[in-house]
Amino acid sequence: MHLLDNIDANLAAECDALGLPAYRRKQMRKWLLEKRAKDWDAMSDLPKAAREALAERTPIWRAQIARHTQSPDGTEKLLLTLAGGGQIECVLLRDEVRRTLCLSTQVGCGMGCVFCASGLDGVERNLSTGEILEQVLRLQHLLTPDERLSHIVVMGMGEPLANLDALLPALDELSRPDGLGISHRRITISTVGLPKAIRRLANKDFHYRLAISLHAPNDELRNQIVPTNSKIGLAEILAAADEFFSASGRRLTFEYVLLAGLNDHPEHAHELVRLFGRRECLLNVIPYNPVEGLPYRTPSAAAQHAFRKILEDAGIPVRFRHRKGDKINAACGQLRRQTLVQLGS
Repeated sequence: MHLLDNIDANLAAECDALGLPAYRRKQMRKWLLEKRAKDWDAMSDLPKAAREALAERTPIWRAQIARHTQSPDGTEKLLLTLAGGGQIECVLLRDEVRRTLCLSTQVGCGMGCVFCASGLDGVERNLSTGEILEQVLRLQHLLTPDERLSHIVVMGMGEPLANLDALLPALDELSRPDGLGISHRRITISTVGLPKAIRRLANKDFHYRLAISLHAPNDELRNQIVPTNSKIGLAEILAAADEFFSASGRRLTFEYVLLAGLNDHPEHAHELVRLFGRRECLLNVIPYNPVEGLPYRTPSAAAQHAFRKILEDAGIPVRFRHRKGDKINAACGQLRRQTLVQLGS
């Protein structure tokens, strides 16, 4: 059992076991979530005997940092080896005043997107709530005292909507006023498009932002790039997305990884215009970040410009994402994949 799987209940149990008054739970919670404590001993307003007992009884961290890489652009990435088995990655992104954390939800991924390093070996298991929260707290330790976390994107390894039962309690903790106080509108969940789970999100009383990884404007091409699409289809995904928008009022984001010679032709841009129609949405285009061992390439600057112009001329809000951390294999699954290959060589 991970201490962070159910913070309040587990801290209350520790207080009971050590004969500590109930208010100590709130102190410990604040140290963990807000004050970025790295160990029990840092919790200076707890009695020394209690700190020593907690250090012996209950580890805060269950993962080991296998690698920590840093990029000149300020991006930092952790490769974590989990006590429950497997390795995952999480990333800190710095962009002007924003400090964004990118989190994983599974060891590996079962969606099979052909260009992605995360899914090359399939999915091993879901992460627990505590394993998701530990990524956040570990990444917070990388912030300087004057830096503050501003955004969370669940866009790391795994399909988040395939692990909602663990993810939603973790996000609830992070958005609580006595947690990290991150506004729901500053938390984005990314998915390849699982309609049943999208509708589950639509039926919640509060709403995070939703980003759907599209990668193709028609089913024939998307079946090649995102194999799970063959069992679902774009029409069903878009219908669920429309329900989410109606329930939440949150503008939808569609992600589109641009792959040279595959989905970056002018006709693909024109198809996207027709597909989106009058939907209130943003298209987030990501020029491909190459993965060693895969045949896909980054489109030329000319191809990117032509693709963008068609969309903008049609009035589609579009943003080309600036690649960050490519010098440290910051794209999903790259560092884990590189490590696995090295271990196997």
